[in-house]
Amino acid sequence: MSSLRPTQLTFSLQALAANSAGTSTTRDGWGAAFYQGNDVALFREPSAASDSPLVRFLEAHGPRSTLAVSHIRHATRGAVSLANTQPFVRELAGRAHVFAHNGNLPGIERDDRLTCTRYRPVGETDSEHAFCGLLERLHPLWAGASTPLALDERLCVISEFAADLRKLGPANFLYTDGDVLFAHGHRRIQRSSGQVAPPGLWLLACRCTDPGEALHADGVTVAPGFQEMVLIASVPLTQEAWRPLTDGELVAVSAGRLRHLDDFVRC
Repeated sequence: MSSLRPTQLTFSLQALAANSAGTSTTRDGWGAAFYQGNDVALFREPSAASDSPLVRFLEAHGPRSTLAVSHIRHATRGAVSLANTQPFVRELAGRAHVFAHNGNLPGIERDDRLTCTRYRPVGETDSEHAFCGLLERLHPLWAGASTPLALDERLCVISEFAADLRKLGPANFLYTDGDVLFAHGHRRIQRSSGQVAPPGLWLLACRCTDPGEALHADGVTVAPGFQEMVLIASVPLTQEAWRPLTDGELVAVSAGRLRHLDDFVRC
């Protein structure tokens, strides 16, 4: 979620898990990152959300934020452990950067385009390796920067990174530097066919004009008030007109609004 004004975003992680993969609530970990300025309040557990008192707390008392990223893990690589639980957070240029990925990237450890030197994985997942590879590419741009870089500079790096990931496998990801949320849609297992195909992510841009109206979706509740926001999820969470991201599409969102990429220099 990206919103114009701080809001209380609360998760029902069991409902989100059911939306993602049928009615099963068995999962190998969950996590949620809520931005507070340049830092994040990060909550993660390498266990099923259905058994977690911390999840019950967040469902009722999630912190107010304008930017939040959540992930529910189905382990495909690496042990069920805290180190392998998303979203992942790293510091770069005095800001918390957050990353979450859905897919499988075989061979990423041997790919020369995604080497890790400054930033190295703590765990064993291909997703964390991908994040470290992205930060390696972004590091020269952010070095010495005290304010966010021009959006077109960031887009060029992230677009080339996404193209390299797609050569390895499904590469749906959310990445944010606390200023802009970048979402890349690719392919995922579709419930209707069981095949790996687009879309990998869906997007809903909405505006709340009723001060007493809250947004309720399957697994997400946003506090009432005048608000603009963008929600991005693996599958639509309401009956509203969610838009599927096309195969390989990259979008940028800030303060609850989509940034039109055609307005920026293309790399």
